[in-house]
Amino acid sequence: MASSAQIPAIVTAGDSRAAKAVYGENKVFLPVAGRPIVASLVQVLQRVPEVSEVWVVGRRERLEAIFADPDLRGAIHKPLFFVEQGRSLLENAWESFRCVVARDPKQGRDPQGEERNLQVLYLSGDLPFATPQEISSFIQQCLALPDCDYAFGFVREEALVDFLPEGPDESGIEVAYFNLRDGRVRQNNLHFARPARIGHRDRVNDMYEHRHQRQFWHMGALAWKVFFSQGGGPIIVFLYAMMHLAGLADRWRLRALADRLRTWVTLRRNEEVIGRLLDARFYFVATEAGGCAIDVDTEQEYDAVSLHFEKWHAAQDARAIALYGPLPEKPPPPPGNLAGE
Repeated sequence: MASSAQIPAIVTAGDSRAAKAVYGENKVFLPVAGRPIVASLVQVLQRVPEVSEVWVVGRRERLEAIFADPDLRGAIHKPLFFVEQGRSLLENAWESFRCVVARDPKQGRDPQGEERNLQVLYLSGDLPFATPQEISSFIQQCLALPDCDYAFGFVREEALVDFLPEGPDESGIEVAYFNLRDGRVRQNNLHFARPARIGHRDRVNDMYEHRHQRQFWHMGALAWKVFFSQGGGPIIVFLYAMMHLAGLADRWRLRALADRLRTWVTLRRNEEVIGRLLDARFYFVATEAGGCAIDVDTEQEYDAVSLHFEKWHAAQDARAIALYGPLPEKPPPPPGNLAGE
């Protein structure tokens, strides 16, 4: 499953406005299996053939201290850069992209000419079960799309069965799904983008900051701010309402009603309206392994991850190999590339 393409990866590890603290801590720094989640994710990216380098945006001083660990340095062979975080997700995403363009983690610049076509992988820094095969498959599918400006990753419900509680008194992770005619799906925290070609980047930020499906206030705020005030049009409002009503019925175990409501909403129709909203060629891309869809947003989720990490991690590794096969062995390049050295 190797590819000749080389894509910079940008890991969002900030704790600015839309980020949620867990146990009073930035969730990417929470330890799992003795190492901060973001450090383990950077290690995973070392094994993704298509990833050429890793840029982590967050609190630069703290990131540098974590990655100064000699054992961790020895496991990193791709160039690694740290970008100081800004005030919002949008600022972090755009400024880190500008740094990629400039090849400078401290001072970015706007892309010019063909640089506007530069493509990057964005992923959240709190993914304890990401596998290199799943990330590689996502990148390869995105590269095969016709002239893609932005691709949003998702998994289907069956990919997350391993994380469910095994009994009524057992801990596990139960996530909220988008209920569509195509099935029940969950975002997988992977984003492929040509950022300079997205006409309305500010709307990506709006959708992220109001993304929590279980909170009615966030749903209403997003509908008003994005869909009404920015001219999304009635079809977007209708699809959005049907999708979230179906999700509500699904969480209340009213499956028949949820199935009826979700027939109005398809992935293809959502691609069309989101592409129009963002002024970009937009696609949904599915991965099957599922681990990238499990992030850490609550204390209960972190406790479950800590308790079941070895079992769930082994299950994800086995599932990724069964689906995609083992990654090709490739000798690492010479050391000395940490933090752009």
